[in-house]
Amino acid sequence: MPGDGGGESVRMRYINLDHISSNPLLPEVKQAMIEAIQHDYHNPSSQHKAGEEAAAALEKAREQVARLINADGPKEVVFTSGGTEADNHAIKGVAMANADKGKHIITTNIEHNAVIRSLRRLKSDGFTVTSLSVDEEGRVRPQDVADAVTPETILISVMHSNNETGTLQPVEEIAAIARAKKILFHTDAADSVGIMPFDVKKVGADLVSFASNTFYGPTGVGGLYIRRGAKIFPILDGGVQENNKRAGTENLIGIIGMGRAAEIAARDIHGRHAYLKGLKDLFLRELPQHLDEVIINTHPVHSLPHLVSASVRYIEGESVMLMLDDEGIGVSTRSACATGSLRASHVLLSIGLSHADAQGTLVISFGVDNTAEDVMRFLKSLKQVVTTLREISPLYKKAAGRS
Repeated sequence: MPGDGGGESVRMRYINLDHISSNPLLPEVKQAMIEAIQHDYHNPSSQHKAGEEAAAALEKAREQVARLINADGPKEVVFTSGGTEADNHAIKGVAMANADKGKHIITTNIEHNAVIRSLRRLKSDGFTVTSLSVDEEGRVRPQDVADAVTPETILISVMHSNNETGTLQPVEEIAAIARAKKILFHTDAADSVGIMPFDVKKVGADLVSFASNTFYGPTGVGGLYIRRGAKIFPILDGGVQENNKRAGTENLIGIIGMGRAAEIAARDIHGRHAYLKGLKDLFLRELPQHLDEVIINTHPVHSLPHLVSASVRYIEGESVMLMLDDEGIGVSTRSACATGSLRASHVLLSIGLSHADAQGTLVISFGVDNTAEDVMRFLKSLKQVVTTLREISPLYKKAAGRS
């Protein structure tokens, strides 16, 4: 699956191991977008022939995305500016539409900030929120969800996969609980759709957030699956675009790219999943041969195929990241949406890590452009960097009983 690297030697090629933040455009996606730009499409809402042509391109992309997630039809897909807007729409839209039935929402304490801050805004408007803890493996207990339900509960929002640890939540069980109680269920699948098989019917969710760049489409475009019949209001006021669910002229060029990326993801999903899991398994198998005192925060079974969260003890993860960057290797220390925060990750603290271990965490995420050689080069560089930093770490010296 990797590209040819443009003729550069493997040793000199920059290795991106931060695919959870963003992915490069697939060549076919880039070509589709270039052709769309050259075509000079009109506004899809215009009633003349040029507008109808643009609308046809828009609906083709909607059908491509609907097939990727196995929606009942394209009308269940609403295009957004990305996963953040999709989360905001799902949570605030359901809250506004169902406030007459109740004002209680259930979630977890490991959600993405787009969910956490949307719920914070609703709390200021009189809603109550129950935020459930996860176990030491980072998974919420379905029984805890069931126990949290009250007659006022109108929405349960639990992410499908965590963007920092990669751990998957038992969303099918939670969806069944919600369905039995006639409560709407939303799952943030922005880091799952297009990376692993995802079937909205099998999951059983009423609303699903997803993002184009996860499956090698353009950034700045995403979608919200809304099951037919789910009661939800738009959160943007204006026109009647997106079947009157999201006002504003659609980002047609981005959506065309997203549609092509969805088509490729649907075609390649099983091979993509296996390839990425192979790289992840290689890394986890070889890691103990290169480093000791490392905590793996990713669930050993229920996790994304391409992501590992590893806490390297006694040193700062940010220092490791910067030194690896100098070596031509890109990793992250937490969600890109939280970069710049000096606080330890709320996700890692929630699964029981100390502040020190949380601050020493690296998030490694593989992509289809990576190779086994990349993994081995990364491990070699990681060992060198960690050894250098531990030699000057007072915490490491203290733990090792050295003066």
